[in-house]
Amino acid sequence: MKIKLLTTAILSSAMALGMAGTAQADEFPTKPLTLVVGFGAGGSTDIQARVLANVLEDELGQPVNVVNQPGAGGGVALARLANNTDEGYTFVFGTSMTITFGPLSTETTYQLDDFRYVAGVTLGQSAMVTGEDREFGDTWEGLIEYARENPGTSYATQTALDRMIIEYIARQEGLDLRIVPTAGGAGMAPLILSGDVDFGYSGGTHSGYADSGEMPVLLSLAEDRLVAFPDAPTLQEAGYDINAAEIRVVMVPKDVPDAHVARLAEALEAATQDERFIEITEERILMPVTYIPEDEVTQTLADQVEGYKALLEELGGLPEDEE
Repeated sequence: MKIKLLTTAILSSAMALGMAGTAQADEFPTKPLTLVVGFGAGGSTDIQARVLANVLEDELGQPVNVVNQPGAGGGVALARLANNTDEGYTFVFGTSMTITFGPLSTETTYQLDDFRYVAGVTLGQSAMVTGEDREFGDTWEGLIEYARENPGTSYATQTALDRMIIEYIARQEGLDLRIVPTAGGAGMAPLILSGDVDFGYSGGTHSGYADSGEMPVLLSLAEDRLVAFPDAPTLQEAGYDINAAEIRVVMVPKDVPDAHVARLAEALEAATQDERFIEITEERILMPVTYIPEDEVTQTLADQVEGYKALLEELGGLPEDEE
């Protein structure tokens, strides 16, 4: 009888612990969360993140504090996140380029499989752009023809990824370009608008000139044509077999419990239907809002990594000044 009673007590305790664990997971979150942005304050990612944090507070019932950790194109924030152990209370909102191409272009302390990709919420709108009243007009075909006839046509680069893309295009088209490194959109825009540089890469700065027409888009680097510049062809439409599509995604360390990831995903899906998030994203920074679940995001990013590896192999690596 004592053995039976003892066994019953042990089973009851185990069941109680199991139920407590389930309840604890179901209650996530029980304290404030931290949304980390890997870029400085004031940029489009930061602006979007702050509205996203407000929406998530309502959905999760806890404060969501935004912290900026700029550096290495978002890499500093991911390096810190990889070592985080708070089970989903800290997460990064950033661009997929940081995790797909970053570890291929420079030495990092993290890789793709160090994280879980809770959900994508926005599709990036990066592009090749130019200024008004250029000799080659405002079409990609016009630029290519002009650049073939004018060696030294100048290109403003911002990232290792866009540098690789333009290197590939230059080889395909037989172009001899002059590459001008710039520090982000703030460095690129004055050179393009003044005419000091012929064309360049823009991660989103061009959206601010959609109404004025001062920065025409020549080529979309997104999977589809850009929302605000539907006349510009995509990379694939222009004949280049590259998938450089950017997803703005929420990332957590790989060991975060499934229940916590599921709760964050649920809140993020609700955010993509919230008018506040839609307004700031689609009307202000001119990027389409879309919900992409974890499994789809993860597969897309893995496919991109393989594509970039193949392209780097074809090119023989990055140009020396970008390695």
